[in-house]
Amino acid sequence: MEDRIIYEKDIQLRVRYKETDQMGVVHHSNYPVYYEYARTELLREKGFTYKMMEEGGVMMPVREVGMKFLTPALYDDLLTIKVMMHNIQGARLRFDHEIRNQAGDLVNTGFVELVFVNATTRRPCHAPAWFKTLFE
Repeated sequence: MEDRIIYEKDIQLRVRYKETDQMGVVHHSNYPVYYEYARTELLREKGFTYKMMEEGGVMMPVREVGMKFLTPALYDDLLTIKVMMHNIQGARLRFDHEIRNQAGDLVNTGFVELVFVNATTRRPCHAPAWFKTLFE
């Protein structure tokens, strides 16, 4: 199956003081949190939550995260996080992210790969059929 983007969404988030270092720059540890926020909002827009999946017996742990820092994001910046969901490859699901500041400058790019896992056995499994139909 060809890897392709099947859904994307822009989410806005304002940088809070607690997310910055002494220089007023967003600390690098916050970017995966921003990615997760955008991912959950993308899925919520489609009527889906992680809680629903877990109640259905499937979990989605993170398998891999990658990031590139291009320009600093600063305290009180209004960031736009573009999250792009790729088609499901076996038990894996990948999201790409682009973060821009209010001037439109590309601040950060990154990706997160998740794995569908049976909540009881903790072994990889296929995405639930209802999940796949959300994005067809």
